[in-house]
Amino acid sequence: MRIKALLLFLFLFSVSVFSEGFAQEKPRIGVLRFTNNTYAGWWHGGVGHELQDMLISELASTNSFRVLERRELDAVLNEQDLGASGRINPKTRARLGKITGAKYLVAATVSAFEHNTSGGGGGISYGGISLGGKQDKAYMAVDLKVIDVETGEIYDARTVEATSKSSGIRVGVYRGGFGGHLNQYKDTPVGKAIRGCIIEIVDYLQCSLVEGKNSGCMDEYSQKDRNRREKTRKSIDLE
Repeated sequence: MRIKALLLFLFLFSVSVFSEGFAQEKPRIGVLRFTNNTYAGWWHGGVGHELQDMLISELASTNSFRVLERRELDAVLNEQDLGASGRINPKTRARLGKITGAKYLVAATVSAFEHNTSGGGGGISYGGISLGGKQDKAYMAVDLKVIDVETGEIYDARTVEATSKSSGIRVGVYRGGFGGHLNQYKDTPVGKAIRGCIIEIVDYLQCSLVEGKNSGCMDEYSQKDRNRREKTRKSIDLE
């Protein structure tokens, strides 16, 4: 009886550990290149990839996701092929067929962008922050889609927004960096609005994919979405 009880205990314990580990598996996601539906002056040919890299870096730094690199896939495949050629030490070579598949693909489109300058000249500026004189304000909205790779269906969709002024915006800790064409905007309201949207996307994906759609954090985003829709309705002239 003791042996049977011990075996039953070990079986139940193994099932519990396995179930817990499975439930806590980090979402496997891939990030697609950003697209643009606006006339934003800062958008040029390579910006879609720059924003993609910024989002990948920010997602990876949270340690909440398994972020899969697809832009460098050719280099990974070449490394595996080199390992299979026999010219690499078998103990250190990359093994074929070990590329992890994504569960979700994240697609993002810049759907709205506004940049307004108001006020007169003068004032002083230090470190990209204006005191007096002209005041810059930037607004950006990104339409986000989470696609289930297995079914091809849209698992989740949300519009995220960010607004910044020349006096600054509090967007929390941003771990990524500006590079390429966007580097010239890093200390401007435009750059702050971009950073704000990137962080808002990451926070939302943590809520949706890690904590779950039925979690309490979704209430905050649902309220934001209602406010956004109401603001849009008021701005439309139906006459």
